[in-house]
Amino acid sequence: MEFNVLIVDDDPRIAEIHRHFTEKVAGFKVVGIADTLMDAEKMCELFEPDLILLDLYFPEGLGTEILWRVRTNRQATDVILITAAKELEPLQEAMRGGVFDYILTPVMFPRFKEALECFREHRRKLQTETSLNQKDIDRLLHPYKGSRSGEPSLPKGIDQLTLKKVEEAFAHPHPDGLSAEELGDKIGTSRTTARRYLEYLTVGGQLTAELVYGEVGRPERRYFSE
Repeated sequence: MEFNVLIVDDDPRIAEIHRHFTEKVAGFKVVGIADTLMDAEKMCELFEPDLILLDLYFPEGLGTEILWRVRTNRQATDVILITAAKELEPLQEAMRGGVFDYILTPVMFPRFKEALECFREHRRKLQTETSLNQKDIDRLLHPYKGSRSGEPSLPKGIDQLTLKKVEEAFAHPHPDGLSAEELGDKIGTSRTTARRYLEYLTVGGQLTAELVYGEVGRPERRYFSE
């Protein structure tokens, strides 16, 4: 999955930095660089980018004009504002316009990369989710919630990488469900570890669990995606 990015900035040096940063993140391609709001409007219509990296201040007006134009045209385009503006008012307008993120300059690459990776995961979920629970909706509406360093988002014993493997194991239908032992074999963990992640997702509403009775032996707890 590759995302097309339009950079809108009237400073060619800053635009080049953002182009360089963007192309260092897997899955993103810069399709255009606009240095005026008029050019940005034309390129939005021409390229229909997935993401716009947008400066706020231009000689002819504010970059939020592009944000509102995208919203008026109902384009499937997200916007990340990258600006030196630290005042509350532009941030409030950006939030009302539904910006995906708001980054202050000078931009450090780790923060830039984090924003693009969060956007990529957000779009992936929008394309793969078919039925949503409250946790899914919260994650889509607040993609950064709990993602910053120092903001715990997962309980002790639950690792983000392993959790992602578990979620991916249930991305395809399993009519008979999966047991903890079967999941452990799939993702390379012990049955006990797999059970811990399965129960975590069950409590969160992403999975359901049933006791399945076989012909012999004790009933087996099997897990199904919602």
